[in-house]
Amino acid sequence: MPGPLIELIEGDTVHIEFENTLDVPVSLHVHGVDYEIGSDGTKLSKSHVEPGGTRTYTWRTHVPGRRKDGTWRAGSAGYWHYHDHVVGTDHGTGGIRKGLYGGVIVRRKGDILPDKTFTIVFNDMTINNKPGDQSPNFEATVGDRVEIVMITHGEFYHTFHIHGHRWADNRTGLLTGPDDPSRIVDNKITGPADSFGFQIVAGEHVGAGAWMYHCHVQSHSDMGMAGLLLVAKADGTIPGYEPHHPAEHAHQPAGGPR
Repeated sequence: MPGPLIELIEGDTVHIEFENTLDVPVSLHVHGVDYEIGSDGTKLSKSHVEPGGTRTYTWRTHVPGRRKDGTWRAGSAGYWHYHDHVVGTDHGTGGIRKGLYGGVIVRRKGDILPDKTFTIVFNDMTINNKPGDQSPNFEATVGDRVEIVMITHGEFYHTFHIHGHRWADNRTGLLTGPDDPSRIVDNKITGPADSFGFQIVAGEHVGAGAWMYHCHVQSHSDMGMAGLLLVAKADGTIPGYEPHHPAEHAHQPAGGPR
């Protein structure tokens, strides 16, 4: 967990062959892209999948443009996500709690590509469905362009904060130029089914280190909603860092070098 990261370019169409190997009905519901009702992924539209069954879900994306009435239509580019919508309840509450979710990135042609992409999901009081003593760490080297896909599920509002790094609060996390008015942040509130993403340069201006990320709701971080972005020097060392528990030896490989 989370499930596979799905990446598209605005204008792409993707057909997903979905097989249900569980003993309960399950579905695939997506946020942020275009689909017909048969790919909605709900029991209401009979677009779920019974045990042992298969279904093709089709998602489409579009580029920005002007409507016939002259108003401007946004494109599909952004940081989105998918999840089950039927396990446990007709809204997929049981499926989401068990980790049936994943990230979706829709890029715009010409977007800067990262060296590594990591998906972080605050799901109730877990990170990627791992309890506080097993929160995932992520590895990079100073100078790597790191992309974070941040998703929230469950019953609680959280805030996402990362130490030593900051980003622009816009579509990509990058300023488009000196006149870009986007606010620079290092902490962002996020509620159930919210998603956003951004890019940072690991260790820029601050160097290597074990840089903490966490929910900044104090009681949540106190209960273990925290992990590390481990930024190493070119020789692979991380100044002053020693793993504090066995889980920290099993760092998350999500995304990995491109």
